[in-house]
Amino acid sequence: MKPERKRELETAGVDVDQALERMMGSDGLLERLLAKFLEDQNYSGLRAALEEGDTDRAAAAAHTLKGMCGNLSMTALYGLFTRQVDAIRAEDRAGAASLMEEITPAYRAVCRAIAGGEEA
Repeated sequence: MKPERKRELETAGVDVDQALERMMGSDGLLERLLAKFLEDQNYSGLRAALEEGDTDRAAAAAHTLKGMCGNLSMTALYGLFTRQVDAIRAEDRAGAASLMEEITPAYRAVCRAIAGGEEA
């Protein structure tokens, strides 16, 4: 991975070294999984579920995103989705919804970095 690419991902909250360790050093595998992250629909599903008050769907989407972010070493997003899952499980709908104010810019920054600076 080029140093500029690594720096861009790290600035957005991806621990690239940790992610590569999980991928047994394969840049190609990491890039493929990052591309799949961009295609995943759980973020939009989470937003819709929260707006509709569908706690079960919101919990499933947030939990899936938490797992994906953990596996891809997106440390900031992982922490935010962990807090959101905990809030949903505690039936704190308002708290879970308010976390979107922190999640959205972090999610967009990661998506921009993955896409190479383009708006994702």
